[in-house]
Amino acid sequence: MCGRATLSTPPEDLRELFGLDELPELPPRFNIAPTQPIAVIREPHRLELLRWGLVLPGGHRHGAQGINARVETVARAPAYRDSFRKRRCLVIVDGFFEWQKREKVKQPFLIRRDDGKPFALAGIWERSTTKDGEVVDACAIITGEAKGAVVALHDRMPLIVPATGYARWLDPTGKDLADLLVPTASGLTTYPVSTLVNSPANDDARCVEQIAEGAELEGTMPLF
Repeated sequence: MCGRATLSTPPEDLRELFGLDELPELPPRFNIAPTQPIAVIREPHRLELLRWGLVLPGGHRHGAQGINARVETVARAPAYRDSFRKRRCLVIVDGFFEWQKREKVKQPFLIRRDDGKPFALAGIWERSTTKDGEVVDACAIITGEAKGAVVALHDRMPLIVPATGYARWLDPTGKDLADLLVPTASGLTTYPVSTLVNSPANDDARCVEQIAEGAELEGTMPLF
């Protein structure tokens, strides 16, 4: 799965790398958690902030529900299929976290590109209205089987969309997406970080600092 992410790349660098004309105010984020705003491109040249976590049937929005969609079933699962066909998006991050199981504890790791540059994850979005009448534009990240450096940490990872595939992924009429639905970890590196990242209340540069493996394990689980 993918349950935490980072985006601290300066806005001007994002503008250049993704060809953006519009983007919101983007303070550095070192521990983006579900239900919080996350950077998304729904149409070329425009970056927006959407809530991370779809509002699924039954009113679920918090916890793990709605933050990830499995590539194996996203095209046919009732909760996701319409969004996959008509409302695909790119979720922009410069890193994401996974937790490696070690008996009774978990070690958090940051996964990022070797060069530290941001990248785009395959996403879908949906507009919903809550019971309180709030209109919510929210997104989910598509995940697949872990590859490369991620295998040792978790059995799932987010799908990374290459720059050559951005236009096809965003095109609601596009159907030839098979090559973009294959997980890849090419160019990714991982390293252990502090258990500070376990709590969404912690959102500063300490969350992405490399530590010695096991140095701060406390037996805690990530709190979504």
